[in-house]
Amino acid sequence: MDRRVPGRDRLRELLDAVLDEDNRTLADMAGGAYASPYHFSRQLSRDAGEPPVAMRRRVELERAAWQLRRGASVTDAAFAAGYESVDGFSRAFTRAYGEPPSAVVAGGPRDHWLPAPNGIHFHPPTSLWVDAGGSPGGRAGDAVTGHLVEHDLDDTRSLLEVAKGLTAEQLHREVLPGARVLEWDGEEASLAAVLESQVFGKEVWLASIEGLDTPVRGDGDVTRLLERHDAVAPRWLSLVRDVDRRGAWDDRLVDALCEPPESFVLGEVVAHVLTYAAHRRQLARLVLRVLGVEVADGDPITWNRTRRSTR
Repeated sequence: MDRRVPGRDRLRELLDAVLDEDNRTLADMAGGAYASPYHFSRQLSRDAGEPPVAMRRRVELERAAWQLRRGASVTDAAFAAGYESVDGFSRAFTRAYGEPPSAVVAGGPRDHWLPAPNGIHFHPPTSLWVDAGGSPGGRAGDAVTGHLVEHDLDDTRSLLEVAKGLTAEQLHREVLPGARVLEWDGEEASLAAVLESQVFGKEVWLASIEGLDTPVRGDGDVTRLLERHDAVAPRWLSLVRDVDRRGAWDDRLVDALCEPPESFVLGEVVAHVLTYAAHRRQLARLVLRVLGVEVADGDPITWNRTRRSTR
C-alpha cells in the first residue's frame, strides 16, 4: 500500500523477520533482521516475552486456523504453515486448539487467536496484530472521538449530495492545480478528486484493519461515491465503537501488505483519518464556493443541534 507514516522501530523489524515467508529457521529470521541468532532470540524474547521460533509456530497455527475457516484443505494449511507432514501439523494443531484441523468448519467462528504472552497475533491476510490489553473506558475523550466520527460521516454525505447537482465539467474542473493533501494520494485539484480521496481513505484503512484486499480507486463518479460512502460509513463507525468498547486504542497492527511493512496504532489511525477527512471537507467547500455553489459551513455545533432537535 502507498499510504505510509515514515519511520521504523527495531521491535517491528524483528517481528517482520519472524513473519517473513522465507524465514523458516532461527538462523533465517536472525539473518533477515541483520542479527546473530543468539542476539535475535535474546532481544525478541526480552521485548516480546516469547522466543521467535515459538512465536512463529503459534502465528502460523493461527493463520492455518483462519485458512481452514475460509475453506482451505488440511493439506494446504499444513504445508503453508511450514510443516513437512500433515500428521505433524495435525498433532500440533490439536495440541493448540483442542480439536483436529479436520474438525474446523468452513465459515465457523472467526476467533483464531491462541493465548499469547505479548498480544501478538496473526491478522489476515498477511499481517500481525498486537493487542495492547487495554480496558474499556481507559482513555479520556472517547466520547469526543465518537462525536467527531459521526459528524465527519454525516458531513461527508451532505457534501456528496450537493456534488450530485453539479455537471461533469464542474466536478472535474481543476480549481486547485497542484494541490496535494497527502503525498501518496496524488493531486487533488478538482472536487471529484477531493471527494474520491475522502471516501477511499476510509476504505483503504478498513481493508488493512479487517484483513481485506486493497480497494481500487474510483473515477470520482458522485453517484457511485455515495454508494461507496454509504457502504463504508457503518463499517467505520462500528470499528471505532468497537475499539472504544474494548479500550483498544493502543492496539497495534503490523501491516505486511505495506512496502515496507508498517506498524500502526489504532488510536493514531483514527486520528489520522479524522484529521485529513476534516481538511478535505473544507477543501470541498472551498471548491464548491469557487464554482458558485452555496454550501453550509459544516460546523459540528450546528450539526449536533440539528440532530438533537430532530430526535
